[in-house]
Amino acid sequence: MQLTVERSTFTSRSTIGQLFVNGVFECFTLEDVVRPVKIPGLTAIPEGVYVVTVSFSERFKRLLPEVHNVPNFTGVRIHPGNTDADTEGCILVGQTRSADFVGASRAAFSKLFAGIQSAAQREKIFLEVKSTAEATRDIEATRRRAPVGQPETSARRSLTRRPSRRRKAKPGRRPAARGKQRRHPRPR
Repeated sequence: MQLTVERSTFTSRSTIGQLFVNGVFECFTLEDVVRPVKIPGLTAIPEGVYVVTVSFSERFKRLLPEVHNVPNFTGVRIHPGNTDADTEGCILVGQTRSADFVGASRAAFSKLFAGIQSAAQREKIFLEVKSTAEATRDIEATRRRAPVGQPETSARRSLTRRPSRRRKAKPGRRPAARGKQRRHPRPR
């Protein structure tokens, strides 16, 4: 089985492409930004040809396609997801696409995975990753450079994902109103 990812749209947040199975369009793809220097968890895999197998993912607790022998990457998978926040170098699949987004991801993955599982039992699976000639943005234009006088590490820091600071409400309790401080508890 021959899988081909043709990258076509490069933005400052993601890389959108199309996935072909044996030359026939299957679905759309979303990856992290293509960068000349890898930033862990924020960089798409390099163009090239890779072997794909089906193996158990400890992170997702299920069988998933794994992309092998990617230089400077480990644990690269093909899996469902919608935005760059859902990938750390993996390839996400979806039936629809828009700016920095792929939709109907689970449906696209289910169909693709059934074919990959079936093929894995009888033949080798190869994945070729390449850019189309009509790419909508030059890859070099997506590189973020540090402003003059600012170290490059702070520019990289601005690219990292930050976890949400929202606190989850405890069951049975109303959250305190913002801007008001609680007084002493009422006597019972």
